[in-house]
Parts: sequence; C-alpha cells; structure tokens
Amino acid sequence: MKLPKEKVKVTNRNPKTIVIYGPPKVGKTGALAQLEDNLIIDIEGGSQFVEALKVQANDFKELHEIGVEIVKNKKPYSIVTIDTVTALELWSEKEATRRYKKTPQGKSFSGNTVLELDYGAGYYWLRIVYKEWMQKLAKLAPTVIFVAHVKDKFLEKNGKEVSAKDLDLTGKIRNITASDADAIGYVYRDPEDSNKMRITFKHEENVMCGSRCEHLRGKDMVLTEADENGIIINNNWNQIFID
Repeated sequence: MKLPKEKVKVTNRNPKTIVIYGPPKVGKTGALAQLEDNLIIDIEGGSQFVEALKVQANDFKELHEIGVEIVKNKKPYSIVTIDTVTALELWSEKEATRRYKKTPQGKSFSGNTVLELDYGAGYYWLRIVYKEWMQKLAKLAPTVIFVAHVKDKFLEKNGKEVSAKDLDLTGKIRNITASDADAIGYVYRDPEDSNKMRITFKHEENVMCGSRCEHLRGKDMVLTEADENGIIINNNWNQIFID
C-alpha cells in the first residue's frame, strides 16, 4: 500500500446519513415528501395524510421485506428515509425482549420488557437489536435520513433551569444514532413566520445538532415555505444536498 504524501481531497460533500428531528406534527414528513427520489419508509403511521413516495411497515418482518425488495431492485432510490427512529427503538425493545426470553437465562423471565432486568442489563439487549437494524437500514441507499422526535431536557445554567432540545431516544441509543450521522438537523417553525419551517445545523448549548459537511456546518436555513392553506410552495433541499 502506498501512503499519501499530500492532503487527500474531499470525496463526498453530501451527508450519507442524516438525522432530522423536531416536535411532532411540525411538518417533518411533509417536508421530506418534497425531496426528489426519496422513499419514505413509514414505521409510525405519520405519512397517511401526506402524498409522497412512501411505503408502510408495521413490524420488523415487514421492514425486512421492504429492505429485501429494495436490494433486489438494485437499490433504485437516491434517498431512503426512516420515519421514525423513535418508533424503531420501541420495536427494538420488543424484539430484544423476545430474544432474551429465548436464552437459557431468560426462560424464567416474566417481565413485560427486557428493560426491567436488574442493573440495566436489558439495555445491552436493546442496543444489540437497535444497532443491528440501523446498520441494515443505512445500506439501503446512497443517502439515508433518520427522523426522530424531540425530547426536552433541562440543564442548569447560572443557577437557573434551561430547556434544551435533544433526540427522543434512550441513553446509548441516542449516542449510537448521533455518532453514526454525518449531520444532525433540528427543524422548527420560524418564530416570525409560521409558514416557514427552518432547519438548523448550528450546535448550541440548548440544541443538539451539527454536521461533518462543510456546507452545512453552523448553518440555519429555511427548509420549506407554505402558502396560507398550509400547502408547501417552496423547498430548499438543494441547499442540503448539493451537486
């Protein structure tokens, strides 16, 4: 192997994996429906009122079947969106419980969820299932978008409690999701014009976001703009996925 003697140029400008999160019903799915050649895999039932390139999965069996079809058809989509990973974690918890109960040590377990195990042992099983599925899903297209809900957490600053925005995921599940992403964007309604939905990649103390991609790092932009009837008339996805 020949080692480089000069700096290697950037080989990819756009994020391969991106996490988009925000409050429920803020318009995440509607915005994602505006993105060209983007298959939305809806595992939460949030796309039923949105016209989009979409498919519904109600459990891991159906999600697996969708994945198999995508691979069988030579991964035809430029982008695949998983809506939402918040729901994916709940599915993973059920699957982790099922798997644990099949083990010798789990045969006598009578709890409703593996997370009831002493000393937090159940989170190990949860992480295995969740990470397994995240790795599978990340291979379904050149770009994969993971959608999540927001969780308000509270921090102490200068003796006062301050609200902060974070991914609505559990502990290390949150860390797995965030660390594997090339970009994390928080979406919200413009406080001065509610018809505009903004997305920020600007990391702040009270909002978790950021990007490895230079063109997104530290940016806050209008993602979609709607008319007075709430119909999206403009979107700026081309500022996120550039040529």
